[in-house]
Amino acid sequence: MPDRPVTVVGASGYLGRHIVADLDNRGHHVRAVVRDPHRAAQPGPHGAPALTGTHTELVRADVTDPAQVTGILGGSGRVFSALGVTHQKASPWDVDFRANLAVLREAERSGVESMLYVGAIGMEHGTSLVARSKTAFVAALESSPVGGRIVNPSGYFSDMAAYVTLARRGVVFRPPDPGLRLNPIHGADLAAFCADLSGAQTGRDPIRVEVGGPDVLTARDVVRLAADAVGTEPLTLRIPGWVLDGAVWTATRISERHGNLARFFAEAMTGDAVGQCTGTHHLADWFAEVSR
Repeated sequence: MPDRPVTVVGASGYLGRHIVADLDNRGHHVRAVVRDPHRAAQPGPHGAPALTGTHTELVRADVTDPAQVTGILGGSGRVFSALGVTHQKASPWDVDFRANLAVLREAERSGVESMLYVGAIGMEHGTSLVARSKTAFVAALESSPVGGRIVNPSGYFSDMAAYVTLARRGVVFRPPDPGLRLNPIHGADLAAFCADLSGAQTGRDPIRVEVGGPDVLTARDVVRLAADAVGTEPLTLRIPGWVLDGAVWTATRISERHGNLARFFAEAMTGDAVGQCTGTHHLADWFAEVSR
């Protein structure tokens, strides 16, 4: 009997593309839910692959519209959600919470075995609407009869790309604590981790895992690796806490959306974010690749 389809929502984002590619390479029938199939069939930013796998079916739907969620999980055994606000002109509550909740309720109606959701390390302590929306959805998933798998990454390599850009320009900004520790992870490594976790025979009890790449680095280390990659000695400026607060205040005056994202990223710069080490991609090598 063939495997039931695996559905991926948020499939055209950075991580979603890697999840689809990994599942496709494993031979699974992948149902990738996207808003724009043409864009999804093109390569994504930061080296994310196009959704053109042999076993991948593109399904057009806007999951922020509950009416379009109905029926998209028919026959699916598992669901992966890499759905969340990054730079879109949308409310985190509408995407990170409501859209994911609509998918979860459809999963319950469709008899889906498990739903894996990718959040963020420390989101339960965050005060931004992004963090609160993610935390609210995780609470719903953990109380659902669908087997919940919550994977909270330390951060993505793609989040670190700005360091290379700044190093090339000659000025790099560092978090308030240069000793802040993190282990960002490559999208392909995170996708493989998620696929392994989702496929494990672990029953329907919810599982929550914090994960990161193979190298635990300080903020100072990240700046050094970026400088080495571009072959410069940039001026490094530490961002005082009051400047971060000011940036959040200014972003909030621009729009609520800008303020929420600014607060989310500012909070990520003020505490360690270290998860279980996994993967084979190293940030130094990735910096060297993107700096060419």
